[in-house]
Amino acid sequence: MRRLLPVLLLLVVSACASGGGAGGARVGAYVGGTVPVECAPLARAQSGVYLRGDAADWWWEADGRYGRSYAPEVGSVLVLQRSGRLPYGHVAVVSRVLSRRQVLVTQANWVHHRVTEDQPVIDVSPAGDWSMIRVWWPPAGQMGTGDYPAYGFIRAARPSSHDSLMAATPGAIRVAMGGG
Repeated sequence: MRRLLPVLLLLVVSACASGGGAGGARVGAYVGGTVPVECAPLARAQSGVYLRGDAADWWWEADGRYGRSYAPEVGSVLVLQRSGRLPYGHVAVVSRVLSRRQVLVTQANWVHHRVTEDQPVIDVSPAGDWSMIRVWWPPAGQMGTGDYPAYGFIRAARPSSHDSLMAATPGAIRVAMGGG
């Protein structure tokens, strides 16, 4: 059963992705066209977690300033560690919790110069502690094949809901681009 869990989660996420998301939007859809926004400024603008530096350093910078957890909640920031593919790490804002091991995120630059809303992410760690994740790859319309090490989640500075995060995305993109 343990070996089947990632496959079952993939099937559930794929089923979710084939239908419409909130308001009929496609899961993992691009927002705002082509935009030169990095992950950290968008996550900062959307979550209210005001940290600076490389995305991978956010986990340590949050210590004593923001709550940290190994369980997702809407509005929290998922922090990925540095790796060969992510030399600076990566951050994404949880837009919806689907289950203990699957979430949807809003993030910038997972696909170069794109912001995606409700992009599926699954926990593939053996312990179910979000220390290893897999992310939906929008260009292929399916779950990516690479696994990425993660630290966990930084709690949002302010409570949030899926609808409020989706409504705030265009403004967060403008703020992240330095336009107010």
